[in-house]
Amino acid sequence: MPSGPALHPDLASVGWLVGMWTGTGRGEYPTIESFEYAETIVFTHVGKPFLAYSQRTTHAHDGRPLHAETGYLRVPSPGRIELVLAHPTGIVEVQEGTIGPEGMSLCSTTVSGTSSAKSVRAVERVFTTDGSAHPHRLSYRLAMAAVGQLLIHHLEADLTRVP
Repeated sequence: MPSGPALHPDLASVGWLVGMWTGTGRGEYPTIESFEYAETIVFTHVGKPFLAYSQRTTHAHDGRPLHAETGYLRVPSPGRIELVLAHPTGIVEVQEGTIGPEGMSLCSTTVSGTSSAKSVRAVERVFTTDGSAHPHRLSYRLAMAAVGQLLIHHLEADLTRVP
């Protein structure tokens, strides 16, 4: 059975992300009740200079769908990353940041939405790993400025690689 295309050389610093990650998280924001969720993130590649990204969350207690987003992770130069995302809520975001041995840090450069989408002004994401060359743990924290609120903590989760 073929193993698929080789990872594009520009993606060497993020190749460890390829695969499926699952885990649990917690969300809070001043305008909503706190909640717990289950999450699956998948990074795939087709041999081009980007990773495809998809994310899905469900409520931790009753399994109902909560959120989804899809997009692409790019490495325009060593140590720099870009994340381009679309959300079914009518929001699109572009984030740029840095990557190092223990994770990635991204800040939105553009957040825009349809006329019916809630107002989101900024998003920041920080991903951390165990620091090994092939990490099995991926955690993140997400801060957001939305619906009249300042940039504050919204989500955090711990994920493990699915073998």
